Amino acid sequence: MAELKIVSVGEVPWHEVKAQAHPGGRRVSVWEKFLEWSPERMVIYARYDPGMVVERHGHASDHFVFVLAGEVLVGDRPCPAGTHLTLEHGAEFGPLVAGPEGATLYEVMTGDPRAVPADPEGFAGLLASRGIEPLPNPPVPWPDWLAPRTDHQAGLREADGG
Repeated sequence: MAELKIVSVGEVPWHEVKAQAHPGGRRVSVWEKFLEWSPERMVIYARYDPGMVVERHGHASDHFVFVLAGEVLVGDRPCPAGTHLTLEHGAEFGPLVAGPEGATLYEVMTGDPRAVPADPEGFAGLLASRGIEPLPNPPVPWPDWLAPRTDHQAGLREADGG
């Protein structure tokens, strides 16, 4: 039965979902608030710390992103606040690099939200060239019905809750 769901972003906790060590010992992360998480869709309010780098990837579903604040570089394309991205199932984008103020995003995925890495070797080279060390994925409240993570550092099972 169809229902109305109302969620206030202020009532949902932040979860650190990805972390990196940047030069000077600065920890940089992706933070997400899971506004809805079901087998049919995932809706998140996300914050990228300044300089965060996310690997080139796709998803096993359609993925819609709206940049609410700050800026994110998607490949070579600057995407400031007000930019909408549609990533169709099977398409890839990135790497994503948060601007100097970071970025706040509203994202919707219509199915399996797990990332499908597109260029792990290129991503490793990009991080190395910037002096960035990837850190193990922080624990996330992963639902039982969803298979383990597939994104970078997902092989570190003890650290990612999968």
